Amino acid sequence: MNFNTANRLNWLAALALLAGFSLAGWKIASRPPVAAFAVPFQAAAPVDIAASAATFPARATSPPGTPTARLAQESSPDGRFQLQAQFVSSTPGQAVHGASLVELRDGSLRAVWFSGTREGAGDVAIRTSVMNPQTLVWSAESTLFDRQQVQQGLWRYVKKLGNPVIARAPDGALWLWMVTVSMGGWAGSSITWARSVDEGSSWSTPRRLVTSPFLNLSTLVKGAPFYYQNGQIGLPVYHEFITKSAEILRLGAQGQVLDKQRIPASRGNLQPVVLVSSPQRVQTYMRSGSAQAVMASSTDDAGVGWTQTHATSWSNPDSALAGVVTSGGQQWLALNPTSRRRETLALLQTGVGGSFDGASPWMVESPAAPQTPLSVTNYEKLLGDELAARGATPVQAQAYVASARRQLCGPQTCVREFSYPYLLQSRDGYLHMVYTWHRSRIKHVRLAPLQVLLPAPTASSVAPNDAATAP
Repeated sequence: MNFNTANRLNWLAALALLAGFSLAGWKIASRPPVAAFAVPFQAAAPVDIAASAATFPARATSPPGTPTARLAQESSPDGRFQLQAQFVSSTPGQAVHGASLVELRDGSLRAVWFSGTREGAGDVAIRTSVMNPQTLVWSAESTLFDRQQVQQGLWRYVKKLGNPVIARAPDGALWLWMVTVSMGGWAGSSITWARSVDEGSSWSTPRRLVTSPFLNLSTLVKGAPFYYQNGQIGLPVYHEFITKSAEILRLGAQGQVLDKQRIPASRGNLQPVVLVSSPQRVQTYMRSGSAQAVMASSTDDAGVGWTQTHATSWSNPDSALAGVVTSGGQQWLALNPTSRRRETLALLQTGVGGSFDGASPWMVESPAAPQTPLSVTNYEKLLGDELAARGATPVQAQAYVASARRQLCGPQTCVREFSYPYLLQSRDGYLHMVYTWHRSRIKHVRLAPLQVLLPAPTASSVAPNDAATAP
């Protein structure tokens, strides 16, 4: 290569960089003005949970003439509240993860998750099931999107799929965002989206969400969206290339990115969960990439400025969170509240704009001996007993256990895992959580959020704040 050719290439590279930075500057300068947040509740003040508990059953009763729900009430592991639990996914032997949930117009619930021989495998597909609102029975699962369908829609190679998030947009349509990878690992991800106007029976052609002018790489989604008063959508996302950080995308009615904002000092943290407290205030909670504590930030001016990210008093074993604000204004957070392993799953509750520090945990899953690995034999029996109790045949149970064993067991011992929760309140007032059960099934828990949390047992085997550090 002669000097003149090299010089021309240098000039072309410089011009390309200048054009890229000019485009980025133009997009920043032309971003839409800040909009106030849409508040998801109507209460003017925090609700007194104890005083309101007696009114909840009347709100949750099915209309006259509907069949009686067949899902029995059961006690939480520590006996402090009542819940109903069942499995959502129905294909034995698969590795499943990353569930999310939306309520349909007729009161049904639609769950979505990804499923395949293992996470990141080429056969992973986005699967779905629908729960009947009267019988509370989940349908057999089916496929929404597989890798080939997404490839055809995007006109590009897709190596793997993950983390589907489903939600209803302000215009009434259902939106589905999912993580797609064309090269490399999850750090090379981008977000693909599709839209449905018939409650998820059919979907538009998948499209890429363009979040960066530079290769559009390393943007992933996990948390539920929130909304602005002007109809725009706020989508919590995260960045994983070189370092992790939490971000907020502001989307227009057609799905286009209007703005992207990185949460200050969120480096090393990911998968933000956003809870709206008022038209100007939201609180954000993040998974700790260093397995230390749940991290938090907030804004009091509709996202113009954010507080520096700081640690809460709750531990986090590098695991995803979920959150929801109920119609009465209570804020709920789902988490794995220990410093190691995802074997305990709990809910925390606080009032509007309150703090979860010091909250009493609602234990949804908790082993009798935390932080103690099980022998392979005992692990297989533990899972097999619950699967059989919830209706699995011996052949099905064997396939589910085999899937869990290959993902969570070593030569001698296994670890329990309850992870990646997602929260939703349905119109009848019930709180719903879906989550990954031992990497082999998606589980659904339904509970009345206004019931009174009974006092903790005197000899509790669960330590809710395991080695946590206050901010």
